[in-house]
Amino acid sequence: MAARACALALAMALAGCAGPPPENGRAPSDEAMSFDQFAQTDFNRTVTIAMRDNLASLGALLEKLYRRNPSEWRKTGAPDLATAIAQGRKALAVGKPPPDLQGLSDIQILSVALDPAYQGDRVRAFILGLANMIIQAHNGKTRFYATDILNAQRIYNAARNVEIAAWLLANRRDGAGRPLLLSNELSGDVHNLSFERQFGELIGRLDLIANLLDENLRRVGINYVQGLLFFNFLPVR
Repeated sequence: MAARACALALAMALAGCAGPPPENGRAPSDEAMSFDQFAQTDFNRTVTIAMRDNLASLGALLEKLYRRNPSEWRKTGAPDLATAIAQGRKALAVGKPPPDLQGLSDIQILSVALDPAYQGDRVRAFILGLANMIIQAHNGKTRFYATDILNAQRIYNAARNVEIAAWLLANRRDGAGRPLLLSNELSGDVHNLSFERQFGELIGRLDLIANLLDENLRRVGINYVQGLLFFNFLPVR
């Protein structure tokens, strides 16, 4: 009987967390409640959601680059653009390198993707290189739990690498002086800076997590000292 009561209480708690749908049909993007979230602290949830949104931004960049550079997605052998995008997004979920770049990782993939001599699918290599680099900076994970320890400096470095990659994407040329990949467009009445916005969101989230990691460690020390100052006894039962 007690077990049934506990199960009912848990189900009601999970349902309550979902909340009613917004009236205007728009709301912050969130995850459905799952049991693994009980092994996550508030900060673990923050990092997990930030990673989810980073991969979503990379998926959006993949699609935008394929649309502006159709010759690249045709190199995948996919029958159409939609299939090429779907395959790329599936590989993003695990930061898997392109088939022709197996054995390379993070900044190595990015370097090849931005090499004028590279003949493979430059879009996929560039986006999967970014994904692999960001995931490696988070200890190779995309979901985070109470036992995980992240390095703020590595995540800060990942943010700087995204800045460098964005600059190279906009400025790297082939031997004929043509952009390796078309991205932002500023010509006549056309002002397409959607690529810049996606990169900015990536950098902002990575910098926020790096700063929060440093603050989290600092607060542990401060909370301990505050406990001593205010004579807060620790529980023994």
